[in-house]
Amino acid sequence: MLLGAAIGSIFKIPLLAMILALFSHYFLDIFPHTEYPIGNIKNKQWQKAIPELLSVATDFFTGLLIILIFSSGNIIVYICALIAIMPDGLSLLSIIAPNKILEKHNYFHQIKIHFLKNEKISIFWRFFTQIIVVVISIILLRH
Repeated sequence: MLLGAAIGSIFKIPLLAMILALFSHYFLDIFPHTEYPIGNIKNKQWQKAIPELLSVATDFFTGLLIILIFSSGNIIVYICALIAIMPDGLSLLSIIAPNKILEKHNYFHQIKIHFLKNEKISIFWRFFTQIIVVVISIILLRH
């Protein structure tokens, strides 16, 4: 979300910024990082999924707050931030309301792009990659 917003703040052509924001999600997913625990969502155990949903919501609103603090406030920045998280939204939607198109996207996103997901990479490196992206994104947002 933060890198998408940063892209929206840098590129002056809105369509280009939106396309790059979308691709930034897939690019970042190549690198090892931590994932939200969504087992209860996958199993449609909605009562048990409340902590998972709260975790996602907390990160979402923290990201919006960071964007609000460090960006110019241009609407394209927020649009690019939302576009950058669309692949995860589509994956979640494929769990809730499966169909062939969403399943193909989910396969591409979760299997092809996240190919390092199940590799034994330490939690340190998974967090480190995320911290680096946050720092770089904030620097670019201040641009």
